[in-house]
Order: sequence, then structure tokens, then C-alpha cells
Amino acid sequence: MSLPDLKNFDRARLAAFVSELDLPAFRTAQIFSWLYRPGTVSFQQMTDISKQLRAELEQRATITTLTPSVIERSKDGTIKFAFELADSHLIESVLIPEGERNTLCVSSQVGCAMGCGFCLTGGLGLRRNLLPSEIVGQVQAIRDQLLAEDKGGINNLVFMGMGEPLANLDNLLVALDILLDQGGLDFSDRRITVSTCGLVPQMLRFGAASRVNLAVSLHSVRNDIRDKLMPVNRTYPVEALLQACREYPLAPRKRIMFEYILLKDINDSDTDARELAMKLRGIRCKINLLPYNETDGLPYRRPDRGRIENFQQILWQHNYTVLVRESRGGDISAACGQLAGKRLRADAPV
Repeated sequence: MSLPDLKNFDRARLAAFVSELDLPAFRTAQIFSWLYRPGTVSFQQMTDISKQLRAELEQRATITTLTPSVIERSKDGTIKFAFELADSHLIESVLIPEGERNTLCVSSQVGCAMGCGFCLTGGLGLRRNLLPSEIVGQVQAIRDQLLAEDKGGINNLVFMGMGEPLANLDNLLVALDILLDQGGLDFSDRRITVSTCGLVPQMLRFGAASRVNLAVSLHSVRNDIRDKLMPVNRTYPVEALLQACREYPLAPRKRIMFEYILLKDINDSDTDARELAMKLRGIRCKINLLPYNETDGLPYRRPDRGRIENFQQILWQHNYTVLVRESRGGDISAACGQLAGKRLRADAPV
């Protein structure tokens, strides 16, 4: 029987573990804070805990760490990290510097079951969910890398890497508790965004359980188009998704972020923009337009600059906050799933 990994426990579950060992309650905060300090890889580093207790912890539990197996650096400053997990699966994280801020894009699954046609990760299929330790471990490893290089800290987290976060909701919520805990990674809920392709029941459960930011991958408000781009739409069509957004429990001053990948001659017309503006009416939101990052093996193309600006202008005219987010890391494997896809192709039988 394998030992429990304490990094899969939020503070409440760690308190239960400490109680099972008949230890005083104050040990919970003591152990918890050590787990998330930079450089902690073993119980023996917990120097304010007796040697006897450290030895007992080693016999009763384990703590895991992630170490990048591949690091690729773009000329625009973007850095792609690949992590090989204990079962040899590969996951990816991307660090995006923006001025003095560092945004980290985190994975929540190995692969993805959603099958979105424009996404490389979807082509891998779902291998498994990530554990809380593997989700938080990405953040810890890259934080420690930044500290070693004297490049500041991580300012923002976005769950927009490999996988559909809300399809791994239980593990995601534990990971978020650790990330938000002052004794853990101590992020503000304003600095974390979780993206979903539109799993409606999980959205409502997530909204009741967490106050981090929500992003919705929309990409069209027409069911015929969205059905082709995103198979999830056949289960939760646009009407159900937008109703869930209207019912979503937003904190004051927070807005849902709608992500809209612009695909040439598919969802980028003036009519598409006007329909988007109409359908989002009444939802407290902002819109990120993402001109498609063309990728070998996928048929989609990026609209030209004039078409992108026209689309944005129409939304502005309807009083929406609209940003155009250019892709980063084009000279490296920065798109989600590229490194894992290379691994799978290399391992495939000839």
C-alpha cells in the first residue's frame, strides 16, 4: 500500500491526518507551511520538528515534487515547461512575462476528453486527471525556478493549459485551497482564473465552492458552429451555457471572461460579432479575442488584421470591454499539447 502524499491534502485533510497520528493540532500549520516553502523536498528539512517526528512522518507519508524535464525559451520571453510524472506521462505549463508581471498557464489533466477541433491537447485524448500535488507542483516548481533566476514571482495563474479543469473538479478545488491558503502559496482569488469549455453542472458547483475568476471558452454563439468546434456543445448548447453564466454567483466587481478564438471565415464575420454582442447582453463580462495561432496538422487559419479590428470595433460599439490577446511563444512549442504530442508520436509503433 502506497503512502499518502501530504501535498494532496488541503489544510482540513492534513489536520485529520495529524489527528490520526495523535499529534497536537498546532502541528498542522507547522507541517503545512513547510510543504510549500521554496526548496522543501523532504521531511528532514523541517528543522523546527523533532527528529523523532520527522522519522515517523517519513514512515507514514511522503511528499512529492515536480522537476521540469524540458524547458524551452522563446525570444519573446515566454517559457514552456514540460514535467514528466511518476507514471511517465508528460504535462506542460507556460510562463508568460508581461512587463513586470508573470502569468503562469497551468495544466489540470493529462490530455483532454473534450475534443475541441482547434486544440492540440484534445487530439491526445484523456489519459488521466492530475492530482492536487501535480497541479500545485507545477506552480511550486516554476516559482522556485524564477527565484533561482532572480526573475520575481508568479503574479497570475490561469488554468488554461492541458485538460478541462472542471472535469477534474474535486482535485481542482483541493489545489485551489492550497494555492489560496496563506500558509500554502498565498495567492489572491483575484489573481487566479479557471477556464471551462462549458460543463454547465460543474460550473454552478464550482461557482458555489470558489471565488476565483471564471473564464468560458465560447468561440461562437451559434450552435451549428459551436457543435463543430466543440463537441461539448451537443450536450450543453449555447442557450444552456449562457443561462448558467447568468446564474453564476459573481462577487462584486468581478466579471466572467469570455474567450473567443477568431477563426478565418468560420466565426469572424461582422454578423458573428453582432450575434455575440446580442447573446451576451445582461451578463457581467469582458471578452478576450484570440486570433488563432496556426498549427501544423489543423485546418484553421488566422483572420487578417483588418477583420480582427472590425470584430473588436463592433463589440466596442455595444459597450463591451474587449481585448485582443496575441499568441506568444510562436518559435517554441508553446501551444498546449505540442510537447506531449511530440512524445506520443515518437513513442508510437512504426
